[in-house]
Amino acid sequence: MNHKAQVQLETHTVEDTQQFGQILGKWVQQNGNPLCIALIGDLGTGKTHLSQGIAKGFGVTEEITSPTFAIMNTYDVNRTHLYHFDVYRLDDISELENIGFYEYTEDCVSIVEWADKFPDELPDETMWIYLKPIGDTSRFIILGSDYLTAEDLVEIGGPYVVGN
Repeated sequence: MNHKAQVQLETHTVEDTQQFGQILGKWVQQNGNPLCIALIGDLGTGKTHLSQGIAKGFGVTEEITSPTFAIMNTYDVNRTHLYHFDVYRLDDISELENIGFYEYTEDCVSIVEWADKFPDELPDETMWIYLKPIGDTSRFIILGSDYLTAEDLVEIGGPYVVGN
C-alpha cells in the first residue's frame, strides 16, 4: 500500500459507504477519463455496497449486484460502459485473459472486487481502495493511486476524508 497519493476516509453506516461510492461514481462520470477502481477488503467489509454506490453515481439505474458467479457485469450509461468484476473465484492469471479482463480494464471505467488477487494485472490508471472494519458498520477506507493526485483523492473522498 505504497502509492504516490493517499487519503484516509471513514464511513459509519452502510449508507455512508454507498454515498461515498456515489460521490466517486459521479466524479468518474464527470471526469470522463478511464479509471480502474480496485477494491480490497475481507468478506463483509463493504466492497459490494461501495460498488453499488459507485455504479449509482456513475448513472446506472438498474439493480446492481456483485458478479460473484458471472465474474463480470456490464452497465450501459449514456453510450458509455461500466464494467464490474468480482475475481474472488479466479485463481490463475490465465483466467483473466479468458474473460477479456484486460480489454475491459484498460482505457475503460471498471470496478474490480478482490483486486489484491492480481495486483500486477491492473492498468496504470488504477485507484486502489482498501476497506477495513472499525465496528459493525463503520469502515476505515484508504484511497491510493499513482495515477490520480492527492487533490483528486480529497475531492473524491468529500466529507468522509479524515486525518489528512
